[in-house]
Amino acid sequence: MTRPTLETERLLLRPFRLLDAPDVRRLASAREIAAGTLMIPHPYPAGAAEAWIGGHESAFERGESVDLAAVHRKDDVLVGAVGLVLRREHNRAELGYWIGVPYWNHGYATEAASTVLRYAFETMDLHRVYAFHFTTNPASGRVLEKIGMTHEGTRRGHTLKWGEYLDNEAYGILRDEWRA
Repeated sequence: MTRPTLETERLLLRPFRLLDAPDVRRLASAREIAAGTLMIPHPYPAGAAEAWIGGHESAFERGESVDLAAVHRKDDVLVGAVGLVLRREHNRAELGYWIGVPYWNHGYATEAASTVLRYAFETMDLHRVYAFHFTTNPASGRVLEKIGMTHEGTRRGHTLKWGEYLDNEAYGILRDEWRA
């Protein structure tokens, strides 16, 4: 199986290229991005974008993840990232995404996440997709609700980030629920 390229109304979700590294670094360097995500550090270190992008193809080949650049269809400008961390032994995946601050409040996260959700169920034939967000990032919860996920609970004090214990909100959807 080859890494997918998916289309939405305004976006192309395609594999990252090393040429995207400067834009990843610029967008991911915003403190607001790191504050709302588990894996993005702040300050964003030199070489991190290249290392992250460099691992995508082999992670896909091992069946561990699908990582896609969300770019404007008209001009290939990077607006963010979306992907799945696969748990094939359980036929499920964790959905994750981030959108650069200049592109917030334009519906890009919802557009990208709903398209990757369709890919997860239609192409990868997964049974379940789930996601988490910090309670300090309610906009992410609204995205998950818009794409049909159900709030499943709160993991209290689950993540230690920047010296503070953060609650995580859990969402999920099963393939049969998505079809309905």
